[in-house]
Amino acid sequence: MENIDIVVFISYCIIILSIGLYVSRDKKGSGKSAEDYFLAGKSLPWWAIGASLIAANISAEQFVAMNGSGFALGLAIATYEWMAAVTLLVVGKFFLPIYIEKKIYTIPEFVKKRYSKNLKTILAIFWISLFVFVNLTTVMYLGGKAMDTIFGNGDGSLITISIIGLSLFALTYSVWGGLSAVAWTDVVQVIILVLGGILMTGITLTYVTPGGGIVEGLTHVYNTVPERFSMILDKGEIITPDGRDAYFDLPGIAVLIGGMWIANTYYWGFNQYIIQRTFAAKSLEEAQKGIAFAAFLKLIIPIFVVLPGIIAYVINLDPSTGELVKTLPEGFISQDGKILNDNAAPWLIKNYIPVGIKGLILAALAAAIVSSLASMLNSTSTIFTMDIYKEYINKNASDKILVKVGRIVVIISLLIAMIIAPAFGNLGQVFQAIQEYTGVVSPGILAVFIMGLFYKKATNNAAIWGILLSIPIAMYFKVVPKGWIELFPLFSHGLFIGEIPFLHQMGITFIITMLVIYIISYLEGNQNDPKGIELSKNLFETKPSFNIPAFAVLIITAMLYAIFW
Repeated sequence: MENIDIVVFISYCIIILSIGLYVSRDKKGSGKSAEDYFLAGKSLPWWAIGASLIAANISAEQFVAMNGSGFALGLAIATYEWMAAVTLLVVGKFFLPIYIEKKIYTIPEFVKKRYSKNLKTILAIFWISLFVFVNLTTVMYLGGKAMDTIFGNGDGSLITISIIGLSLFALTYSVWGGLSAVAWTDVVQVIILVLGGILMTGITLTYVTPGGGIVEGLTHVYNTVPERFSMILDKGEIITPDGRDAYFDLPGIAVLIGGMWIANTYYWGFNQYIIQRTFAAKSLEEAQKGIAFAAFLKLIIPIFVVLPGIIAYVINLDPSTGELVKTLPEGFISQDGKILNDNAAPWLIKNYIPVGIKGLILAALAAAIVSSLASMLNSTSTIFTMDIYKEYINKNASDKILVKVGRIVVIISLLIAMIIAPAFGNLGQVFQAIQEYTGVVSPGILAVFIMGLFYKKATNNAAIWGILLSIPIAMYFKVVPKGWIELFPLFSHGLFIGEIPFLHQMGITFIITMLVIYIISYLEGNQNDPKGIELSKNLFETKPSFNIPAFAVLIITAMLYAIFW
């Protein structure tokens, strides 16, 4: 990198740290309360909530790994973004009013109010483990891998030092300021992320054709691989560079009416490090406006988290065969000969972004990584402090003690994840791997929450059995030998369980778990549970400030699917 790029990148770091540390100051010399630290004093306006939701969501998992999936299978992977826009509206309309009314700090706290302390503890431990051992480590590894490709030659020599640098950067302001520092720096991070991401896409498009225009480049990309702009895949339509049928990652219409809803609803509705931002809103209306704003942003995000991957694929096509060149550039092949799809975006940044702009793009990438790390650390800290420490260790802890414990947990969580992250090794499509892993646990958890929210007869025992049985059910679909159970009448594309796409597996697991909860609740008396939630129509009434942008998002989403069907 040239000096000007380094100056731009360092300037970004200084700005973010300055904002984070400024916001972290204690009010009038007094210490932060638990509400200040974990919920930003319930003071966030809608635009800060929307920006923070996107900053927490768009990490290396999207900027790097989703572009890797764009390289491997095309625009269809953008369904995670566009369907998320619709899911956000559902969360804002039907879930958020209940959360705000219950005045909760954490999702596990809601579980205690609806079910029991035991189930709350089970899920709290699960989420802490998931955040530390999967989410944090994945973002760290992908961030380090991207920096290794940009600054080095992609051989892995810089991954560890990059992980340390990014982690310490996130730690610097998140450990001291809590959610307030995270949320307000996220506003700046999102601006850098969106502008830098769109700039990266525009610049790389100019290298696709001799003419060098953005429109000409985009037209060439589409005309060269029109099949990779299909959102609803048929079996055998797209074969990834490693020989996998993309249908088994994104099985046709299921992305609209099937398992995709389970993945997205779990992520946006019941994921602590995402939904926590809305708990910090000034009011329910402000939170709903923030969600609508985030939904709109989700519609434009594929421009820089999917399209660059397709551009990289076209650049590396052999015109004579229409297939990838046999000798891919340095950084695309691992030592054991595997194609590294996830190196698509870092490779473009390193080889096609000009001096000066490269520093800004790198700042955008760092913004995606650091903002997500800070969000995950804060949520891990919140769950442990409020649901484990205060519940079992020190029930009478003062706000000062709770904040201190929260800061210690941030540091410990970060250190554990930093130790584990470098061991991830070379992976193919990391984004898909994360979805499949999460898909083992999310259907059961979602079923428990949906039944808890909208079925007053759901009992605690039924919920616990549902959670416990959902994991082996989901795992069975993944490890059962092909041929054990024939499902031809249900799925004409495959005879056996082992041939069912993972989104269908999630759907089946979700339905079975719902049935388990219903049956056990019925056997236990089929009576309204004392902790069942009383719902009224008034609770779900929304104002024009939410309804109008929500309607616009739905129309735009429908148009996008109609165009790229």
